[in-house]
Amino acid sequence: MTTSTGAAVKAPAILVLEDGRSFRGRAYGAVGETFGEAVFSTGMTGYQETLTDPSYHRQVVVMTAPHIGNTGVNDEDPESARIWVSGFVVRDPARTPSNWRSVRSLDDELAAQGVVGISGIDTRALTRHLRERGAMRVGIFSGPGLDGPSGTGLADEAMLLAKVQAAPQMKGADLSAEVATKEAYVVPAQGTKRFTVAAVDLGIKGMTPYRMAERGIEVHVLPATATVEDVYAVAPDGVFFSNGPGDPATADHAVSVMQGVLERGTPLFGICFGNQILGRALGFGTYKLKYGHRGINQPVQDRTTGKVEVTAHNHGFAVDAPLDQVSETPYGRAEVSHVCLNDNVVEGLQLLDRPAFSVQYHPEAAAGPHDAAYLFDRFVQLMEGQRA
Repeated sequence: MTTSTGAAVKAPAILVLEDGRSFRGRAYGAVGETFGEAVFSTGMTGYQETLTDPSYHRQVVVMTAPHIGNTGVNDEDPESARIWVSGFVVRDPARTPSNWRSVRSLDDELAAQGVVGISGIDTRALTRHLRERGAMRVGIFSGPGLDGPSGTGLADEAMLLAKVQAAPQMKGADLSAEVATKEAYVVPAQGTKRFTVAAVDLGIKGMTPYRMAERGIEVHVLPATATVEDVYAVAPDGVFFSNGPGDPATADHAVSVMQGVLERGTPLFGICFGNQILGRALGFGTYKLKYGHRGINQPVQDRTTGKVEVTAHNHGFAVDAPLDQVSETPYGRAEVSHVCLNDNVVEGLQLLDRPAFSVQYHPEAAAGPHDAAYLFDRFVQLMEGQRA
């Protein structure tokens, strides 16, 4: 990514998809060029949490809500230390933020962190295109990069398209180590400490260890490169595998570590990427969804209770497991515990003979509804049962 910041935030900009379709608008955030996988998020709010979610690494996020930036940016809501999206696409950016917690505008924050965006395009048309054609590579270009040889001020779109098509694809991308912590750290329990959990950081969001700390859990967050020995060095009562970016088919190390945890029978909980890792550890395959699930309004049914939850999602891959039968695995029987009501995608797995389960979505809900917060309590119950 090459960027520059300054007053040229209203410079002409163009978004070019890898299939050749393009949209022209105005620069938003930094001016320059950027590349990534074009995906859309259906949340009406929570853009600050979306931008700072490490699972969006190397993705250009299209916001389906038309008006973005009206609450500005604050210093309390980020889910990590930086913005991770490769680019940001909005229809109608707020001219002036209006919220008592706001300390700066979203436009200024994007520019300060070098995130190239585009505004003023028909995001409805772009979203429908991605739903029909699938998530694909995209480039956003603004500023001097649009000065074409013809003197029209617009670069040759064929040249820009060639740049997009030369960018790396998400399928086959191994990205967890790029976003995970390099050094282990501890999030202390709130109140009386009840349990210790080793959390393998594959792209963890800040709210996740906080949700566990609220339940009296001391969380040791470990790098994605942590070994089984590193995990058990903290004497955990439970092990957690986080969300993260990239193709789960590349995550051989994380799968190996999880298999080591399963062999020892330690209570285990995985979310999002962690769900895909559990699927692979049990012998199931994974596959890329056409356009994925992203947003804070996705309906999921917990098959163990029959309850329907509105949940927060951010995933472009899914587990290929049978929906309506119990499967035999090297670690005992397993079944699909949760399913998406929009498209029947596997949204959760659980082992019936060992204390392990996972979900494909984000129960920490930052941003999003709190329907799935009970899953952290379910993890606590597993640890209580093991201790008893």
